[in-house]
This record gives sequence, C-alpha cells and structure tokens, in this order.
Amino acid sequence: MISLKENERIDDLQRNNYKIIQDPDRFCFGMDAVLLSGFARAKEGDQVLDLGTGTGIIPILLAAKTMAAHITGLEIQPDSADMASRSVKLNELEEKVEIITGDIKEAVSLFGAASFDVVTCNPPYMTEHHGLTNPEAPKAIARHELLCTLEDVISQSSRLLRPGGNFYMVHRPFRLADIIVLLRQYRLEPKRMKLVHPFVDKEPNMVLLEASRGGKARITVEKPLIVYQEPGVYTDEIYDIYGY
Repeated sequence: MISLKENERIDDLQRNNYKIIQDPDRFCFGMDAVLLSGFARAKEGDQVLDLGTGTGIIPILLAAKTMAAHITGLEIQPDSADMASRSVKLNELEEKVEIITGDIKEAVSLFGAASFDVVTCNPPYMTEHHGLTNPEAPKAIARHELLCTLEDVISQSSRLLRPGGNFYMVHRPFRLADIIVLLRQYRLEPKRMKLVHPFVDKEPNMVLLEASRGGKARITVEKPLIVYQEPGVYTDEIYDIYGY
C-alpha cells in the first residue's frame, strides 16, 4: 500500500497502466518531459541515467517505452525523490527503476565514470535569478539554474557516458548556441535535433537534442514537431507520444 502525503495525487500516465504521484503545490511534470521520453532511444540491455529526475516521470515512461535493462533517476530534492520512489513502488518497477537522492554536480562520484549507455536530462531552462521570486521553492529549483548549470549537466553527462553512449536533452531554443558550444567542449557531438512548435505558424518553444560521446561531426535536423492542430486539439503525433 502506497501512502500519499498532504496535497499529493495519483495521475494516470496512459502507458502500461503506470501512474505517478504528484503534488501540484511543488512541481508537476510537463509536456517537455513526455516529449523527451519519446525522443530518447534506449536499446535492450542499456543502463540509463536521468539527471534531475524530479518525481521520476522520465524513468517511468522509459520503463514503459524501451527495453532498457535498468534506469536510475538522480534528484537533489529529498521530497521529490521520495515521491519518485513511491511512484516506482506504486508501479512495481523496483527491479528496473531506482531513484537516488543526490547532486548532479557529484554524479560521476556517485556512479563512476563511463557507467551508462544513455543519459537523459530535462534541466532548468532559466539562468540563475531570471524572473525569480522564491529561490527556495521547489518550482524555482526545477526551472532555474540554482543548484546546477547547463555546463554542470553536460560535463557530468560526458563523463558518465561510455564511449559511443548517447545524451538526450530537452531545452529552450534561445539557449541553443550555448548548448552546442558546451556539447562540443565536452566531446558530446550533436547527432539529432528536433524543434517543437506550439502551432505550425508559431516559432519553436522547445528543442530536443541527441549527442553521442566521441561521435563524428554530423547532425540530422528532423522534421519539426507541431503540438496543436488547433487550440485545445493535439496533433496525431502528440497523441501517439502520449499513448492516447
């Protein structure tokens, strides 16, 4: 029996009958996490790490969508990590998914270099105190680079990956130049990119990226992903990613 704390609820993920525990007052997963889980690739037998896993949405969805052998979620906020661990138990995924409480900046010390085939991350998008009201709030930590920077994520991911391993990230297009520079600085070669547009005639508001550790220089820019065909109605591709 999984116990819920005050303000927590159980949401249906529409995949394999999996569910997730969330607290709307803290932080609920968004479309970006779901899109990343659909963009990331993990082969049978792969060891996967999700950095800054929050309530564990990406590990749980990857457990549903891939044949990865084991998926670890690393989360610095104890309350979020506890919620993620209870969601893992709720879905009886203890043998496949593990949640660790710890700091992204210390990930290599925690797990060892070259320990994973795949690393995923849905990092904070905003730099430091941009538009910040409460630096201690869980939502602020999830959205702003307060406890780790983009460089922390990329430098640690490079060291955590085995040669030829793949790094997957969702971010905002306005940070794209910084992302590409840092990926190459840490020997993660960009291989795939997909821009996400809210509507077909609107500029993109998300970018999905795959990079390979030590890969050769060649990037494929995939066709854009359009979220809505009209206000309130998702495109078929979005429904497919969500599993509806």
